[in-house]
Amino acid sequence: MSKSPKRADSPLKYQRVLLKISGEALMGDREYGLDAGMVAQIANDVAKVRSLGVDVCLVVGGGNIFRGVSGAARGMERAQADYMGMLATVINALALQNALDNIGCDTRVQSAIPMSTVAEPYIRRRAVRHMEKGRVVIFAAGTGNPYFTTDTAAALRASEMGCDVLLKGTKVDGVYDSDPAKNPNAKRYDTLGYMRVLTDDLGVMDHAAISLARENAIPILVFSIYKPGAFAEVLAGEGCFTLVKNEE
Repeated sequence: MSKSPKRADSPLKYQRVLLKISGEALMGDREYGLDAGMVAQIANDVAKVRSLGVDVCLVVGGGNIFRGVSGAARGMERAQADYMGMLATVINALALQNALDNIGCDTRVQSAIPMSTVAEPYIRRRAVRHMEKGRVVIFAAGTGNPYFTTDTAAALRASEMGCDVLLKGTKVDGVYDSDPAKNPNAKRYDTLGYMRVLTDDLGVMDHAAISLARENAIPILVFSIYKPGAFAEVLAGEGCFTLVKNEE
């Protein structure tokens, strides 16, 4: 699977990356919906990494609009709630596409649920070809199946695209042994093994996503998407983050 040639002056060691963005990250400081400033900031960070010659694809969540699990918890049938959550991810994907287009970054949205009026269907070889042409590909609608999270979709697409690393942009700058918002003495891990994440249930991503990344030897890099420029920074091995990888 070919990848775009990396620029000679690029400080980044990865050639093809997938960034998983939660729907909550797109809210910024709002309680619901999309924060235009936060969407623009993420778009600028993605465009910066792409300008360094790195192939970039995204998976976006939908929790800022509708979360299937919470819908199911309120008595809604789980599969129906999950499909509604998938549609929410399409809204977010279109918002990110618009923000990227506004700064001259060529993009394509591919949806796992066919909706040809607004997005391409997900076709693996076409997505790869888009990235080879320098386009940012945004994967929407999760895996297209209920009962699977967008974390699992991110690990699946990273595997299918042959990505060198899967990044998860969160509110915190890595993985901690306890909630840093509640415990000021919480310890941040620099590196973790996949099995440690699973056995200690550290909540990096759901277990299916961790297992899939482990099977395909795709490291997971957890960092704060809220810090402007952090995407390029952590890809260069700088700043604060946690790297989940094969056990030594």
